[in-house]
Amino acid sequence: MRKQPLLIAILLPVWAASGALAADRVPRRIVLNWYGDPATTAAVTWRTHAPAADAAAQIQTASPSPLTPAGAFVVKAASMELDTGKGETVWTHSARFSALKSDTLYAYRVGSGEHWSEWNHFRTAADDRRAFRFVFLGDLQNELASQCGRVVRASILQAPDALFMLHAGDLVSRAWRDDKWGEWFTVGEWIFRSIPQLMVPGNHEYRRTPSKKSADLTPLWRPHFTLPENGPPGLEETVYTLDVQGARLVALNPNTAVREQAAWLDRVLRKKRSGGWTVLLMHQPIYSTGRDRDNLELRQQLLPIIDAHGVDLVLQGHDHTYGRTFRLRAGRRVRSTRGGTVYVVSVGGPKQYPLNPLYGSIMARMAADRQLYQVIQVEKDRLRFDAWTVDGVHFDGFELRK
Repeated sequence: MRKQPLLIAILLPVWAASGALAADRVPRRIVLNWYGDPATTAAVTWRTHAPAADAAAQIQTASPSPLTPAGAFVVKAASMELDTGKGETVWTHSARFSALKSDTLYAYRVGSGEHWSEWNHFRTAADDRRAFRFVFLGDLQNELASQCGRVVRASILQAPDALFMLHAGDLVSRAWRDDKWGEWFTVGEWIFRSIPQLMVPGNHEYRRTPSKKSADLTPLWRPHFTLPENGPPGLEETVYTLDVQGARLVALNPNTAVREQAAWLDRVLRKKRSGGWTVLLMHQPIYSTGRDRDNLELRQQLLPIIDAHGVDLVLQGHDHTYGRTFRLRAGRRVRSTRGGTVYVVSVGGPKQYPLNPLYGSIMARMAADRQLYQVIQVEKDRLRFDAWTVDGVHFDGFELRK
């Protein structure tokens, strides 16, 4: 009888090590992005805590029948080793789907060997100008684990058919801390795996060092996402453009190289198809609404281009307040029934600033101390914008007409 405890003491570490090794290959932090044409492509990114040379995604058309790997197409992942900055090494994996059918519901899972995620669904965009909805979120940033999940969930309960979600930067408060990114992924759970996420970095995704004049993007940004790389050189996956069902989306990164982005934006908008909507996504706002902020360089560099090309809607964060302008051109209210640009600043997280009255005369709606989400309905000749507080109360809304 005395030998039995000894046997258990010897075997338990072996079982524990085996279980830990298996857990290390379990896919974590799974997120769905667009990297190309939303009607025919998508990408999924994830990580493991152990190397997985055979990491891959399996994808097939969604079916009412139980899914099996036998019916799936296998896409090998591009993998890289990543130092999280705390002496921990992880492996990130990215699989890019291509040649997909438009407006089609797909099922996918990611993993390797015997360690796979659950099957997740997503729908490709249509290849025409049919109506769609999407969700826009301002800075989540702080108290992610306790305060922000309710905002993301409420937005999808309000718009369960959302084609994609936009994030205006400052996804986390300390972007060099890997645990903060873990909290961000917990906020989204299955939503981030099922609805394409498009984001730009905010100032909290950058860090300035005394030895450099410019700030550096956190090395944890690009390994977490697979975003378009069609922006200016050196700004891949932070500045990009996509056409979605007749609308052009342009993501900008005012944290750096604003002049270069302005020239690029001018070229992108010159190529815009006639009649479609144009939406810009960026972190720092053109017209500040919070505290004592003001962004003169952005107005100098971007306003002439926005006005020249008739941008319809600019979605921003950074100021931890809500502000929505009237339709503007050259900083002045447009009195006609059509034309002009609406600028919106919003905040999804609990960090709140007092209002800045500097541009109060051009604001149609302003508010502080509110967590909000926005749902935008895009049709051929109409764009409908609605803002909701996290408790489900309609807070603001307007329509634009072509």
